[in-house]
Amino acid sequence: MILDTRASIIAVAYIVAAVLLIVGLRKLSSPATARGGNMLAAAGVFLALAITLLDREIVSYWELALGIIIGGAIGIVAARRVQMTAMPQMVVLLNGLGGGTAALDSLSEYLRLSLVAPVRGGEAVSVVLGTAIGSVSFTGSVVAFAKLQELLSSKPFQFPLQRAFNALLVVVILALGVTMVMGGDTASTPWIVFAVALALGALLVLPIGGGDMPVVIATLNALTGIAAAFTGLVLHNQILVVAGILVGASGTLLTLLMGKAMNRSLGNVFFGGFGAATAAAGGPAGSAVAKTVRQTSAEDTAIALAYARKVVIVPGYGLAVAEGQHAVRELAQELEKRGVDVKFAIHPVAGRMPGHMNVLLAEANIPYDELVEMDQINGDFDSTDVVLVVGANDVVNPAAREDPTSPIYGMPILDVDKARNVIVLKRSMGTGFAGIDNALFYRDRTRMLFGDAKKSLTSLVEALKAV
Repeated sequence: MILDTRASIIAVAYIVAAVLLIVGLRKLSSPATARGGNMLAAAGVFLALAITLLDREIVSYWELALGIIIGGAIGIVAARRVQMTAMPQMVVLLNGLGGGTAALDSLSEYLRLSLVAPVRGGEAVSVVLGTAIGSVSFTGSVVAFAKLQELLSSKPFQFPLQRAFNALLVVVILALGVTMVMGGDTASTPWIVFAVALALGALLVLPIGGGDMPVVIATLNALTGIAAAFTGLVLHNQILVVAGILVGASGTLLTLLMGKAMNRSLGNVFFGGFGAATAAAGGPAGSAVAKTVRQTSAEDTAIALAYARKVVIVPGYGLAVAEGQHAVRELAQELEKRGVDVKFAIHPVAGRMPGHMNVLLAEANIPYDELVEMDQINGDFDSTDVVLVVGANDVVNPAAREDPTSPIYGMPILDVDKARNVIVLKRSMGTGFAGIDNALFYRDRTRMLFGDAKKSLTSLVEALKAV
């Protein structure tokens, strides 16, 4: 009777954890509910982890409490100290740790089970896939982290026959996996799968340029979820299967959305090399445009903003680097006091991770209803008096629409060049991640306000108050 009650409590706890994860993930789809969704999902993960550790008697109560304290302290300190510019690095690193954990769990469970009886059939399939996919996600995430942190060059790294070599590694993993499933493996076979998959993960991400990191992060996130689901099958843990499927499915959907937003196919994502063509074709996309740059001042820009009826602000990675999110909020508030309609145009791949600009602006408490996605706002630029581009580059480059020879041709962009006036806040005329010139900078309606984004925004606020 006691055992039945215990089993029922555990089952109910797992159901509650699964519901919390599902509801939390659903709330993450909207900036207005994302914070609450994150808390619900975190509560679900905590409940699932606690129940699993207690149910399986893996550790004692004291060890469980000590682990929670140490892990929780590290997580809180890391989350509070990380700069907004480093958020993509933190996300991809945590994602990699999840993939590595899934791989090691699959591997260790295989070794444990093989001491009792040979591991074959579906269980062996789950072990191979959990180990291989988790390992790919781990080293791929480490390389992505190194590129984002500038420990490695953000430029694509390639060597002759790289794709063929990657394909060979995949074939080796599949062959060894079949051997394990059919019973012809040796004690070293799972370790070889582990090692080859680690190499494959690094080699898949090395050829990818820094500008494609949003797609990479989404893809690696999906792989970690899939690896966790297979690990859950090996461990016979239902909640891990559910959580892994949720993360894998949402990550896959996000990959498709990011790929569409960057005009990338899934083949580009999974087989590497995307971003390399962009870097190789690094010549100016706007070579057919007259190279006349028109500069402006904070005072002149403030006058244009003060007498505008409708202003759209386009944030980019430069805003995050300058930590100017609070300054841009102050500017928006000052404009709204004057009755100006202010919106923020969000490109899906602005920044270095999915949702980077949403997170950045939310940190500055900018109202969610002022954040408008690309598809919803592109039709409004014709009636916009002033567009303020702050640190964005490739996502507003009209060459993506107009120049078939451009590496970014076909990529959906924010059509800011259709506005009556465009003010670009930028440090210099340097190129963006794509490594190409921006034709927007030379348009008749465009003015360049050079300088650090935060300082420029602060100057704009001061000048606006004086108008």
